[in-house]
Amino acid sequence: MRASKAIVATSVAAVGSILLVAGCSSSSSTSSSAPSNTSSATSSATSSSSPASSSSVNWATVSSLSSVSGGMTALVAAAEKEGHLNVITLPSNWANYGTIMSDFQKKYGIKITDANPEGSSAQELQAVKQLKGQSSAPDVVDVGGSFAATGQQDGYWAPYEVQTWNDIPAAAKASNGDYYADYGGYVAIGYDPAKVKVAPTTFASLLTGPYKNQIMIDGDPTQTGSAFAAVYAAALANKGSFGNIAPGVSYFKQLKASGNFVPGLGTPATVQSGQSPILIWWDYLLNSEVKPVVKDLKVVIPSDGVYAGYYYQAISATAPDPAAARLWEEYLYSTEGQNLFLAGSTRPIELTSLVSAGTVDKTAYNQLPAVPGSGTLALPSIAQQTTAGDVLSQQWPSVG
Repeated sequence: MRASKAIVATSVAAVGSILLVAGCSSSSSTSSSAPSNTSSATSSATSSSSPASSSSVNWATVSSLSSVSGGMTALVAAAEKEGHLNVITLPSNWANYGTIMSDFQKKYGIKITDANPEGSSAQELQAVKQLKGQSSAPDVVDVGGSFAATGQQDGYWAPYEVQTWNDIPAAAKASNGDYYADYGGYVAIGYDPAKVKVAPTTFASLLTGPYKNQIMIDGDPTQTGSAFAAVYAAALANKGSFGNIAPGVSYFKQLKASGNFVPGLGTPATVQSGQSPILIWWDYLLNSEVKPVVKDLKVVIPSDGVYAGYYYQAISATAPDPAAARLWEEYLYSTEGQNLFLAGSTRPIELTSLVSAGTVDKTAYNQLPAVPGSGTLALPSIAQQTTAGDVLSQQWPSVG
């Protein structure tokens, strides 16, 4: 099955009216219960905390642990007292979230309910709005950048800076703490070497190589985030920029005219069957979704079109479990949480800091495809993404 959580809107202001492609993968249950016992480390932390100090805090207004007496100990005690966390649209095989949720529950004894695991970023915002004031409302979200910005404009988020805030690049977070990138990856070319005899390494090579009817992307880029990213990467490879995605559209017109590009929905199954032995997708989805069915799959980040994309965390300003929400963020941005994202073939946002500190999971890190060039993270602004979406809506139909 395909994991393609939609991250791109053609207009941030009109996000509710846009057709988005939901995630589609084998998912966990919509609700999972935590074990009755907690880890010894957590029990120790809880027993050493002062109930008075944690109960007197209004966790819905806490923007960082530096402002709280007792810090992490107080937060753990308050979150365990709440005993519950509502997440939304987290497929169990997406970015290793199945393991992350399970480990969080075991560590803190906090039950997680994962609503609508096959849903989209747009549906996350709708749930925050529609379920406001209800115990089932999302405490936290995991959304694409344009949706994080839309939520900020609508006043949906509670600003919060995790303890590792300084390890998150400035380009990957809202300066006021409303939202912050968690994990992502790079647009990559995945190919089956049993069917593709000339190894593609660049977008230019895809255009000129012997790849007739072999190349697909993940559907319609006006509706699917990963396909949008493929066009953005192609634009960068053809003298475009974050502010100019049009060369990417022109590239795919050429690719189709050459007979190499097959419009439609590329999936692990189309690679496995040979319908599209070359698939342009996120590097982490090629590794986690395609490689299990195409064992010898090769994954390369094209040197002429290096494009990174990330998802973002935010805490609902009306979270029914505000302490658990903040503890969840602290867990995700801890060394443990970031390495769990890495184990899911994604690139955690604090990867550079993990490597520098020597705390990175070296086995998982060494399995990532190499990033050409300097490796410096560059991300388009929300405004640039929105403009690119508008251009795609106008121009992509001409690709055919």
